Amino acid sequence: MIYFDSAATTWPKPAVVWQAMESCIRNAGANPGRSGHQMALMAGRLVDEARELLATLFNITNPDRIVFTVNATEALNLAIKGLLKPGDHVVTSSMEHNSVTRPLYVLQGKGIEVSKVSCARDGTIKIEDIEKAIRPNTKAIVITHASNVTGTLMPIAEIGQLARKKGLRFVVDAAQTAGVFNINVPFMKIDLLAFPGHKGLYGPTGTGGLYIAEGLELTPLKEGGTGSMSDVPGQPDIMPERYESGTLNAVGIAGLAAGLKFIRSEGAEKIRQHEMELTQRFLKGAEKIKGLSIYGPEQIYARAPVVSFSLAGKATGKVGTVLDKQYNIACRAGLHCAPDAHRTLGTFDQKLVRFSFSYFNKTEEVDYALRSLNEISAVPPEKFNKSEKNGSCGC
Repeated sequence: MIYFDSAATTWPKPAVVWQAMESCIRNAGANPGRSGHQMALMAGRLVDEARELLATLFNITNPDRIVFTVNATEALNLAIKGLLKPGDHVVTSSMEHNSVTRPLYVLQGKGIEVSKVSCARDGTIKIEDIEKAIRPNTKAIVITHASNVTGTLMPIAEIGQLARKKGLRFVVDAAQTAGVFNINVPFMKIDLLAFPGHKGLYGPTGTGGLYIAEGLELTPLKEGGTGSMSDVPGQPDIMPERYESGTLNAVGIAGLAAGLKFIRSEGAEKIRQHEMELTQRFLKGAEKIKGLSIYGPEQIYARAPVVSFSLAGKATGKVGTVLDKQYNIACRAGLHCAPDAHRTLGTFDQKLVRFSFSYFNKTEEVDYALRSLNEISAVPPEKFNKSEKNGSCGC
């Protein structure tokens, strides 16, 4: 199997990730922070280590400001719903994932106003358009670091400067960039950083987190046991326990810590360079394939290692199915949980096929994929689409 679906979750994981998880469940499989015996303390140390590694990666001073969640979606829900109150206004973009657009849609029914700044057809956004959308009651700017459809990189540092100048909270969705692109929280003026553990950080699914800036108080999404201050009837106000009710996924977090160590040992710059070389190789080769259209920025420096495309006359779902069943290439075809982005691109009805590359992909795999797409492009549309009903978009 050639795996080009790392924008959904990276695979394979480094061997050290599975080894760390096995070691955790064998030797420290107790509940972290809930008991004083050796196994519980060992589990707690593993969790603390992951927090410290994340703090180093994002240049965060206090690791306790990082809260573990089950994924970036939960982190974004905590950030958005915990921050905004009725009467507030929030600015976002037309390239967001449903993990941003759906919470905001729900909040619109609860007295919160939302302005979606329209992006260009390549997914790029203008700072001046964001500034024009700001109102007297604006509370925050919520934006993705990179589109999960086109890979378009947003000017996070500049938006952070604008947010700080205007006295706004800055919320960043780093689902496609954490572990691959440099994220410097203080330099970029980020107040809330949501990230998944299972993508560019190489941890397992079921891991993620949210950085919460010093002095920023959110309404918790849930209340319950925290392992500390059990005599208090309400939720403790200490970090990170305030937002971590219930048993943490210590085994998954141990795997995440191993993934973070892998990034540190390999070097994030080396990882990024390899992934972008693969992206560039695909983009160059795609230019020679008849009827293949690429979406997103033309300049390689303006995108993450995510590429979406269409083949003229070919049903998107069928292309994805054929790549999977006939060529053994795993990718994603559909709306990618980002309908606003597809409306921006003008591809809401036709949908797109997405390839997303990782450190473990090889140039030979990219070349094979290009040959496969060239073969598919040569099939007459009426013949190719004949059994379209068997194709699935996996929206």
